[in-house]
Amino acid sequence: MKKKEENAVMESILSLAKRRGFIFQGSEIYGGLAGTWDYGPHGVALKNNIKNIWWKRFVLSRDDMYGMDAAILMNQNAWVASGHVGGFSDPLVECDKCKRRFRADHLEDKAKCPECGGKLGAERQFNMMFKTYVGAMEDDSSVSYLRPETAQGMFVNFKNILDTFHPKLPFGMAQIGKAFRNEISPRDFIFRTREFEQMEIEYFVDPKEWEGTFDHFVSQIHAFTDDIGLPKESVHEHEIAPGDLAHYSKRTIDFEFDYPMGRKELYGLAYRTDFDLKAHTRVSGVDLSYFDEEAKVRFVPHVIEPSFGVDRTVLAVLSSAYREDELGGEKRVYLALSPSVAPVKVAVFPLLKNKEALTSKARELYKVLRQEFGSVEYDEAGSIGKRYRRQDEIGTPFCVTVDFETIEKDGNPVTVRDRDTGAQEKIELKDLTSYLSQKLGR
Repeated sequence: MKKKEENAVMESILSLAKRRGFIFQGSEIYGGLAGTWDYGPHGVALKNNIKNIWWKRFVLSRDDMYGMDAAILMNQNAWVASGHVGGFSDPLVECDKCKRRFRADHLEDKAKCPECGGKLGAERQFNMMFKTYVGAMEDDSSVSYLRPETAQGMFVNFKNILDTFHPKLPFGMAQIGKAFRNEISPRDFIFRTREFEQMEIEYFVDPKEWEGTFDHFVSQIHAFTDDIGLPKESVHEHEIAPGDLAHYSKRTIDFEFDYPMGRKELYGLAYRTDFDLKAHTRVSGVDLSYFDEEAKVRFVPHVIEPSFGVDRTVLAVLSSAYREDELGGEKRVYLALSPSVAPVKVAVFPLLKNKEALTSKARELYKVLRQEFGSVEYDEAGSIGKRYRRQDEIGTPFCVTVDFETIEKDGNPVTVRDRDTGAQEKIELKDLTSYLSQKLGR
């Protein structure tokens, strides 16, 4: 896809996201704040569906996973141990003319400013953690940071899980939560932001068994992308070369996705060895080893870490679902979302909003379907065609219309419209719930 086409697709997705209440610019009425985005009602629903699917696959359906929700603020020594205080940096350059700052590794020409053409200064390292102070005093002892990742909150709770639940290896800890990075140049909509959400697992294993566990999570990550409806051909594995691995990793695979702006990292899977537990043991003085009761040996477990970005997942889902076509002689835009992630599963309409018999029956049906499916919307504003278009853009798989046949004919048939094809089918009320359940894959 050429750059001009990539930008056009991204602009279309961004426009739809705002128009239909998915995502808004953060602090928009004040001119915005770069790298921040607010999720509207449909965006929250989409994001929660993704998180719920992830939690079900990786936590609820397993016997070896423990859920966590660690604090965002941590003792500063946790970040010293993890290496973030000393080395969590990106290369920064500043334009001598306009004073704009850029990540050096994102520039094709590191000598010339991409904004004004001015000369770029020397490259320097910029620590991306947001620094703050805890309590009334602002001195070195009260320093803390907004966490740049969720992983460390699980490592520092490793002993708590051992002491409380007495799990046997292998076992994991899972968490969904916010993280913060003071990105030099946030970009590409919600792909690279300063505040974002992660779904992460720290899975502890006997070092002799790490390879089988690593392969297991490769397959589980692909299964999750299927769960949320990402096309297989758009998800790629990229093995990180030994010379490019992070200091804590012995093997890493990046799962990349074909976004409108090109192939970019979506998820990561890293073999972190025993780096983190040993580092926290050294700095805290607390023993974070594991005692194998059967073998009568004590050792520090190794860690496999699958890491998922929630916001990048939302962008991947929106990008892969975005469609433009022609239906009934008119151009339309719609989101071909998998029913599993669609923010609205079913929409209910009366054919005409000024006919009490129709609106009364439609509202009654709406309440019944909402009880059954939860994410159901009632709409009577505008013509039936405009209502269909609205729901198409939201990604609603099925629209149910109550018309005169519903209130006059035996069986009370309603019209069910398929989002993707526009095909309409008459379904009797007594069969509607089972029909929709089958279509929605429930």
